[in-house]
Amino acid sequence: MTLNRYDRRFATLRETGQKAFIPFTMLGWPDRDRCLETIRLMIESGASALELGMAFSDPIADGPIIQRATFETLASGFKVKDAFALIEEVRKLDAEIPIGLLVYFNTVLAKGIDGFYQQAAQAGVDGVLIADLTPEMAPQVAETALKHGIAPIFIISPLTSPERLKIITEHAGGFLYVVSRLGITGTEQRFDHALHNLLATARQHTPIPLCVGFGISTPEHARRMLEFGADGVITGSKIIQLIQEANGQPLDAVLRPFLKAMWSAVA
Repeated sequence: MTLNRYDRRFATLRETGQKAFIPFTMLGWPDRDRCLETIRLMIESGASALELGMAFSDPIADGPIIQRATFETLASGFKVKDAFALIEEVRKLDAEIPIGLLVYFNTVLAKGIDGFYQQAAQAGVDGVLIADLTPEMAPQVAETALKHGIAPIFIISPLTSPERLKIITEHAGGFLYVVSRLGITGTEQRFDHALHNLLATARQHTPIPLCVGFGISTPEHARRMLEFGADGVITGSKIIQLIQEANGQPLDAVLRPFLKAMWSAVA
């Protein structure tokens, strides 16, 4: 079996005793050039992998900060074909960093499942997470993804039933995206208990890395997730917020200190 970039990168992290920092941004936002600059800063600041979103008109899994970026991207006329072309430029920046796409299923279906994965592979994508894909559709989609050498990445949360967790872990590749629910549901203590149990249960079902996202916006959050047993963290909304608040300042001055701090928290 051929190892993809996720396999190679997580193997290296294990060998060096490090965890993963995976920053997220929206492809094409706030515009093509500044998006490419954002991603370049992520790579230079130590990102272990990239999570890149494709704008979709009904982003039900995203919070208001990312939704705003999504709608602004769509309003600018940035299309799926433009997103794939931008990924090709990102791949030229770093030949080895794993590139993951976060999309919604209608975007995949619009090109046909096989056609979408073929184009993603040609652009240099290593993993695809379909935010609204039901586990019952996982076998069909995962088979197509693997045919094109792309890891099928899935989301789990404290609300994932044991039956669905079993289906997901049978087909997941790259890493599992674990929803933290931080700051969204329950008290902090209840959140700790639920997330700790979820990571422990998932660990029993699969050997692939477990990376926690949703609400991970500070180095303290990142360190706490690692204490719970996570193999890495994913940060998105905070990055989008920093760019929104930049108000014309150079992105380097706004983003690099934050990205470096997050990387240091998991290194």
